[in-house]
Amino acid sequence: MSSVSYHISNLLEKMTSTDKDFRFMATNDLMLELQKGSIKLDEDSERKVVTMLLKLLEDKNGEVQNLAVKCLAPLVSKVKEPQVEMMVDTLCSNMMSEKEQLRDISSMGLKTVIAELPLSSSGEGEVKSSASVCTTNISNSVGYICGALVSFHSSLLSSLLPQLTSPRMAVRKRSILALGHLVPSCSPALFSQLTEHLLTELAKGPPTSVTRTYIQCLATISRHGGHRVGEHLEKLIPMVVKFTTVEDDELREYCFQAFEAFIHRCPKEMSPHVATVTQLCLKFMTFDPNYNYDDEEEEEDDKMDVEDGLDEESDDEYSDDDDMSWKVRRSSIKCLEALISTRRDLLLSFYSSICPALLARFKEREENVRADVFGAFSTLLRQTRVGSSHHGIIMTRLDSGVSREEEPAVTMLKKQVPVIVKALHRHLKEKNIKSRQGCFCLLTELAHTVPGALEQHIPALIPGIVFSLTDKSTSSNMRIDALSFFHVLLLSHPPQAFQPHMQVLLPPVVACVEDSFYKITSEALLVMQQLVRVMRPQGQSTTAGGFDPKPFVKEVFAVTLKRLKATDIDQEVKERAISCMGHMVCHLGDHLGAELQGILAIFLERLKNEITRLTAVRTITLIAASPVKINLSSILSEALSVLGSFLRKNQRALKLSTLACLTALVTHHAATIKPAALEPVLSELPSLVDESDMHVSQVVTLLTCMANACPSSLAKISSSVLPGVFGLVHSPLLQSSALAAVLDFLQALVLSKTSNLSYSAPSSVDSSTIHRQSYHSVARCVAALCSACPKETPGTVASFIQEVKNRGSPESARVLALLCLGEVGRSGSLGGSKEVQGVIVEAFTSTSEEVKTAASCALGSMAVGSLSEYLPFLLKEISSQPRRQYLLLHSLKEVIRSSSLSPHLESIWALLFQNCECPEEGTRNLVAECLGKLTLVNPAQLLPRLKQQLKAGSPVARSTVVTAVKFTIVDQPAPIDSLLKDSIGDFLKTLQDVDINVRRVTLVMFNSAAHNKPSLIRGLLPKVLPHLYRETQIRKDLIREVEMGPFKHTVDDGLDVRKAAFECMYTLLDSCLEGLDVLQFLDHVEEGLKDHYDIRMLTFLMLARLVSLCPAAVLQRLDRLVEPLKATCTSKVKAGSVKQEFEKQEELRRSAMRAVAALLAVPEVERSPSMADFANQIRTNADMASIYQSVQGGEGGGLGPAESMDVN
Repeated sequence: MSSVSYHISNLLEKMTSTDKDFRFMATNDLMLELQKGSIKLDEDSERKVVTMLLKLLEDKNGEVQNLAVKCLAPLVSKVKEPQVEMMVDTLCSNMMSEKEQLRDISSMGLKTVIAELPLSSSGEGEVKSSASVCTTNISNSVGYICGALVSFHSSLLSSLLPQLTSPRMAVRKRSILALGHLVPSCSPALFSQLTEHLLTELAKGPPTSVTRTYIQCLATISRHGGHRVGEHLEKLIPMVVKFTTVEDDELREYCFQAFEAFIHRCPKEMSPHVATVTQLCLKFMTFDPNYNYDDEEEEEDDKMDVEDGLDEESDDEYSDDDDMSWKVRRSSIKCLEALISTRRDLLLSFYSSICPALLARFKEREENVRADVFGAFSTLLRQTRVGSSHHGIIMTRLDSGVSREEEPAVTMLKKQVPVIVKALHRHLKEKNIKSRQGCFCLLTELAHTVPGALEQHIPALIPGIVFSLTDKSTSSNMRIDALSFFHVLLLSHPPQAFQPHMQVLLPPVVACVEDSFYKITSEALLVMQQLVRVMRPQGQSTTAGGFDPKPFVKEVFAVTLKRLKATDIDQEVKERAISCMGHMVCHLGDHLGAELQGILAIFLERLKNEITRLTAVRTITLIAASPVKINLSSILSEALSVLGSFLRKNQRALKLSTLACLTALVTHHAATIKPAALEPVLSELPSLVDESDMHVSQVVTLLTCMANACPSSLAKISSSVLPGVFGLVHSPLLQSSALAAVLDFLQALVLSKTSNLSYSAPSSVDSSTIHRQSYHSVARCVAALCSACPKETPGTVASFIQEVKNRGSPESARVLALLCLGEVGRSGSLGGSKEVQGVIVEAFTSTSEEVKTAASCALGSMAVGSLSEYLPFLLKEISSQPRRQYLLLHSLKEVIRSSSLSPHLESIWALLFQNCECPEEGTRNLVAECLGKLTLVNPAQLLPRLKQQLKAGSPVARSTVVTAVKFTIVDQPAPIDSLLKDSIGDFLKTLQDVDINVRRVTLVMFNSAAHNKPSLIRGLLPKVLPHLYRETQIRKDLIREVEMGPFKHTVDDGLDVRKAAFECMYTLLDSCLEGLDVLQFLDHVEEGLKDHYDIRMLTFLMLARLVSLCPAAVLQRLDRLVEPLKATCTSKVKAGSVKQEFEKQEELRRSAMRAVAALLAVPEVERSPSMADFANQIRTNADMASIYQSVQGGEGGGLGPAESMDVN
């Protein structure tokens, strides 16, 4: 310790030297010492060091002063609080000095000290006392502690405002920044005072330089204070608009920056002014008084393909260092971009007004402004894009052939594509790299937004792509951007469009594959892979459209093989070389001749390599399924051995890919596989058939292929595989594709006749030992086996009938037998057994609900298999047996869902409407579901009839009809969609029905539409939302008291309707956000935060969702939202309450805390005094802090899958 003090004393002595170099070196040595984490100063040394450094701030040498300031930062954490207070006191006193240099250096010192202070430091009090004096010069420090200076906000403001007219520009800028940090946490009254001051001063018509400062200040406080500016916009906008007419380029730039800030922060309040601002932007984005574009336009019109080499020289001729007009153009374009990004609801009008103007500005001479034009147009394209992912759109368009309803904006964009290409054409061959990068980014966005739209323009784009790939002055990033665009172009357009240009396209891509920079090589291999697809689409064996790939094969093969053989290259290049060569073998394998076997050997080597094995497995899968019929016999045996070993690995992706590869090999190459070669695979398969991972259980598909292709091999493991397969059948998790795979396997196995498996083995288990959910799987397996072995079916059916008849049989056995009869009947294998009907009718009289439900399912399934025999019987029973009606309607629902009912349509429709006013709500809901599904059979005829019933029926009938409409809305495209879109408005009018139950079911129907087919209701939102919001309000006339013995219990008859309304609101957030006025929406969320337990749980979810979707709007309402959140988090259950009350309250608090955690994730939230206070309360309260930690740590602080609401 003494040695440190001695060393420090020596340094302090040198700091008093008259030689400036000694002082500098000593101060530098002190800074190095202080930066060491291990150094500790005694009290005397602390005082001496602080005193000396503060003295050095007045040193005559500027370098010594700067070093002294740097020493203050590490010193703060090394000295005790009294010394920190002394530093702050001295620095604040220095700032009152008349010496300007001392004031400046002290302000820098104080800024450094405050930045290093811990938030809980008691020295903060001293900072507060002097901050109002120093804030003008240290705006960053104010931003750091502003939340703690609430009591000083008024004096801070009065100190800062006069500095806006300071003769020193630096002081003005720092004052503006300091005001920006002040506004988020100041009171509304103080914010109004600031705004009024700026308006008053601007109205006086100050000098232009001061006006610029005030407009800059407006933009800054809008960016920092955000929504608060909204209520003052009516006065601010006309003022800012007026100043755009002043002939001062910098002032105009600041005006547009202010507009941009207003648009970003107050989109709703800006709505009335959007037209005005748009017109101003369109006017000034062309403001270039020193340049004439006319000649250039004529030149372009004459010949699109010609590049004028003198353009750059002419640009330089007109450029002038004093010309600031480019700033006006750039700021107006940025303002337009803000409009486009925040107002998707105005997209169609933007295509009419802004789109042509932006296209016209592609000729902009200033490089930075042109980049902003491209950026704004790309934003317009992004706003237009529909679909969830780029490749999702591409694949939907090219492969599935599913045509979606095209948005009007996309239609308008398609009309502009020729103009876009023409405008970009010249820039694609410019020397300027930034312009070309902007062009490629824009074109990439266009290809993603409207796949296939550039097909007619590919000849015009190819010269630009080739130029960027071959130009020697082109940077690496430029090449990567060009290749990336080319890849997207190839993916999103048909191969035939590129075939005529292969001669030009291939050489530059080949050169890029050979490039020394691995990123260029990697991107070029992706492009090469797509070019292989172009040479022969889908591996067709003959030349298509006269295009012969042969001339290009050798060149592509040679360059890809070089990369494939290389082992000292980046992993990404290795993987893409394997994939590219795989595509080449798949599509052009018949052109490779003797080289093919060498390639396959390399693939085998890559299969054995741990780094490349996954890519190799996928490549072999591709080759195995190739239409070219590649001969794999040379590697097949060894490859199967390696693939078998992969089935033991824990890497799930590898296991799944290996199973897919084995399935492809067995399916397409069974003839060349020797039984012995399959041994390594067969030994691994039984352990994979396990319910713990249904995806890996696609091994059953491989087993099916083996049963069909090489049954003798499968016979060896059938005894070990079957227990696993039966385990799957008995699993309640088995469904959809996995179940279908098991059914195929069992049928294939029985038909292969290689096993002693009894065809009815799945049903021969003890039904009491398996899960009820798996009964349906067992029944379907039995039906599959019956259809495979029709000779055995009659005996099986007879045994099931006896099982059902036997009253002594266990309930589970009777249930399983009934379900099996139903599934066998569904496949049409039941025959005309009259006895079955009697058995079913008898089962309806059982005392067991399980047996009755199974009988209902069985009757429905049988009717599907034999309509003419069972449907008349079913309809008769529904009419004559009211007590069994519910069960029989379940049977009818099964028939409607699965069969073609045209001959029986009218009789079913009439029967259903006879029962639509049934007093039992469960039966009515079934009738509604049947009506809805029946309407899907013939929507043109039946949907108008449903509409008619709205006018004719009672409230109960109306509710049934509206519920039926809900069941016509399915999540897949259906023929009814266009009819439903035209008539759903009539059904939604029942939101105004006098009957509360009709309104509730209408809300449920609306929720279903918003979730499954939002396009049906988007256009109706302006009419529907007021009625929806009205249903969220608590109605006192629906609240009543019920006496229960000595107690009085409050019943709210409007609760279910309110819950339905809030559920609709939650769904609309995901599906129709652009159609909502978010601030109005938040008003009702705020009311829901104070409502019943169920509704509060919903609104907490909504609030967390809103924070992620539109944080700016939530910030506007933050102060009003904090109170109900705080009330929930701090509430306690009354002593003596039951356990359920405690659990409900705990869950409510956790849900509220999730919303709080989501809010606190927004950086600007804690600038709100009320939110900062609540956050501090959470940190200091152990109970709330533990809940907060649990929702943040255990559940990610946001909404995990468990919290997402089921809206199906």
